[in-house]
Amino acid sequence: MKCPIESQENAELLLSYSARRLDSENTAALEAHMSNCQACREFRDSQTALWAALDQWEARPVSADFDRRLYRKIEEQQQLGWWARIFGPSRPMFLRPALPLAATACLLLVAGFIIDTPGMRPAPVAETPQVREVEQVERTLDDLEMLRQFNLVAPASEADESRPM
Repeated sequence: MKCPIESQENAELLLSYSARRLDSENTAALEAHMSNCQACREFRDSQTALWAALDQWEARPVSADFDRRLYRKIEEQQQLGWWARIFGPSRPMFLRPALPLAATACLLLVAGFIIDTPGMRPAPVAETPQVREVEQVERTLDDLEMLRQFNLVAPASEADESRPM
């Protein structure tokens, strides 16, 4: 016999044995296997303990007004709007993700106000006179280059005007 724990086709044998639904031939074969297999013995012992606990468990008796309370709750749910019926039981669940998001938004707003305050901005750096002179020289050179190009274009256009038609 293959070990029922290791093979899927025999796995149902252990459960049937534990539930006392196995025929005598298979019971004898399985007990012979369990005498050699530690894993199957442990499974049998745990299932025996489970079945013993289930046999000792007794359900609490249902109260006399159970039906009345159940029907009253059903009527209350039917009287609520569809929005409350869908989201009512899970309302606290919606608030959980919203709290960290709200805290993060508040933190970002406070950080924005702190950064945006005028007293916290650094003072503008004064330009040195050398930087202004360099910029003036660059602008002057650009202007001279523009005038030179204008002078090159202007004589050509005067020559065109002096030609007879």
